[in-house]
Amino acid sequence: MSDATSGGDARGPPYILRLFITGTTPRSVRAIANLRRVCEERLHGEYDLEVIDIYQHPTAAKEHQIVAAPTLVKLLPLPLRRIIGDLANEERVLAGLDLSPKADPTRK
Repeated sequence: MSDATSGGDARGPPYILRLFITGTTPRSVRAIANLRRVCEERLHGEYDLEVIDIYQHPTAAKEHQIVAAPTLVKLLPLPLRRIIGDLANEERVLAGLDLSPKADPTRK
């Protein structure tokens, strides 16, 4: 199941993301929704997201050394990063994608 969204201007390499899930479990569904929200808000179409169900594609999980799911693998830009879980912690997801947190107007 692929959700290929890509842009191609000179701002740098697009993000290449692979999200490994286990079927349609609640954690998998939350991980997909959380990641799509972050990607749309912060990457503005400059990404390629592929959602891979490890039940249907066990060789892909082995190839990427996935030991838990959901797991997000950021292939590009380097360095390669892995984030395990339902991606609900937005600060952790942003750090894993090398993106700065959004400015919080309530913080001083």
